[in-house]
Amino acid sequence: MKSPREYRVSILLNASEQKMLDRFCAQYGVKNKSRLIRETLMRAILRQLDKDQPTLFD
Repeated sequence: MKSPREYRVSILLNASEQKMLDRFCAQYGVKNKSRLIRETLMRAILRQLDKDQPTLFD
């Protein structure tokens, strides 16, 4: 079961960032920009957290 989203996060983009986002969405058929940004952000965070974990041979 999905947990409800309760928190709003707003970001501001400059003109070139917005143009790049629009171009990407058009090229790859993205219809939900919020989902794209949310999933991309969470993927980057999880990747960094995984990278920061100590390993057995550190």
